[in-house]
Amino acid sequence: MEAEPWYQDGLQFTCSQCGDCCTGAPGYVWVTKQEIETLAGYLGLEVAEFETRYVRKVGIRKSLVEYANGDCVFFDPESRRCNVYEARPKQCRTWPFWKSNLRTPQTWQDTCEVCPGSGQGKLYTVDKIAARLNEVRV
Repeated sequence: MEAEPWYQDGLQFTCSQCGDCCTGAPGYVWVTKQEIETLAGYLGLEVAEFETRYVRKVGIRKSLVEYANGDCVFFDPESRRCNVYEARPKQCRTWPFWKSNLRTPQTWQDTCEVCPGSGQGKLYTVDKIAARLNEVRV
């Protein structure tokens, strides 16, 4: 029998579309074949052209490319918005409900300090959070 997670009463989050999770230190936005196809279609590109322009291979996985400063290639610095928000990958859709952010109350508090939408707005039940945790491995 597993113990209830520390967030058993749920957690609040509403995306403020501030762009902070799209910028900063270099990293990876992992994408699947289906996500690549969806993004290519959203931008009106052939899959091969999309991959050439926006995807890099990292070992056996694929990630969106970044600008030299670590910002996501689809982040618009002027509007501070995602240019593909409606078609964004699961990794982006499941933020901030990643295992790394939910390990302890302190890791959640740390997330809330860097993400203005974390800890605010809509209440997600433990079941909804679990579903998001299972959607993607970050």
